[in-house]
Amino acid sequence: MNQVRTVVLDNEAVQALTDPAHRKHRRVMALIEAVAARNSRRSGTARLVVPTAVRVEAGWVRRTARAAAINRLRVDDVALDTTAADRAAEVSRGLVVSVADAHIAACVDQSPGPHAVVTSDVDDLTRIAAHLGTEIRVVTV
Repeated sequence: MNQVRTVVLDNEAVQALTDPAHRKHRRVMALIEAVAARNSRRSGTARLVVPTAVRVEAGWVRRTARAAAINRLRVDDVALDTTAADRAAEVSRGLVVSVADAHIAACVDQSPGPHAVVTSDVDDLTRIAAHLGTEIRVVTV
């Protein structure tokens, strides 16, 4: 994920990270480890984030023992505050996407790029990128 400054995790990526038995766990973990390795060489140049709406959709409760492994990965929450909620509502209304996908759009819109989104929802993320008029590297899991 060279040159990417913000890596956004979508629902299935979070589910895979929180469940070692998930069929995509190793693939997503390898992607996150690659970002962490790059950060160690370049002083934290890529930020890992999860929109809080995605955390809710994926059922990631940070206080539970099940979340211990993913909590160690230094994934920052991006809150659905007033500004993000307004942007997400605009995207949701314009594209008819889920709240979580609209919150991803708001995260991309409000964070430094270039961006990558780790997702299984390529079609919606492609539509979101076109709607925002920005390039998003969609990393399929």
